[in-house]
Amino acid sequence: MECSKTYIPQTRADRSEFDALVRKCHRQAYNVAYRMAGNHADAEDLTQEAFLRAFRFFDRYNREMPFENWLYRIINNVFIDELRKRPRMKPQSLDQPFSNSNGDSELLIELPDNSNNPERIMVEAQLDEPIQRALNTLTPDFRQAVVLADIECLSYEEIADIMKCSLGTVRSRLHRGRKMLRRKLETCSGWSVRRD
Repeated sequence: MECSKTYIPQTRADRSEFDALVRKCHRQAYNVAYRMAGNHADAEDLTQEAFLRAFRFFDRYNREMPFENWLYRIINNVFIDELRKRPRMKPQSLDQPFSNSNGDSELLIELPDNSNNPERIMVEAQLDEPIQRALNTLTPDFRQAVVLADIECLSYEEIADIMKCSLGTVRSRLHRGRKMLRRKLETCSGWSVRRD
C-alpha cells in the first residue's frame, strides 16, 4: 500500500511566507467561511481545515496568483466535502403526528415561542443576522457565488476558477442567487430592498 506524500513547508522562508499570508487574509477567510457555513462554530472549523490544507499543499500554490483566490478555492472544496459527509435529512411536518420507536403515532412536536425573548429580538435586529438567515436559505452553489461576488468582490473569472465552473454558470448562479436573496430579504420585517 503506497502512501501519498504531503508537502510540509520545510524551509524557514516557506514557513515565514505562509505565516505572513495567513496573517494577511485570516479575517477575510473566516468571513467567507462564515457566509458559507452560516454559523460561527462551523466557520471556525472550516477556516482551520482550509488553512491546514493550504499549509500541507503550499508547494502547489502558484506565487503569480493571489493567495486569497487559492485559499477561497480550498475553503470552497472543504465546504463541499463537509456537505457531502452530512446525512440527508428527511423533512418532518410540525403539524403532523409522528411515531416514535414504540410505534406510537400520536406524538406531536411542541416548539416554544421565543418571539418575545428580548435577547433574540435584539440579535435579530442587527444587520448581520437577517442577511445571514437569507443567505442560509440559498443552495450552496448560489450562496458561494453571491458571497464570493458581493462580499469578497471577486471577478467572475476568479469565481469560476474557485468554483470550477464556466463564466456562464457563474453569471447564472449570481443572477438567480441575488434574485432569491432579494425576495427573501423583502419578506423580512423592516427591510426595504432597492431595485436596480
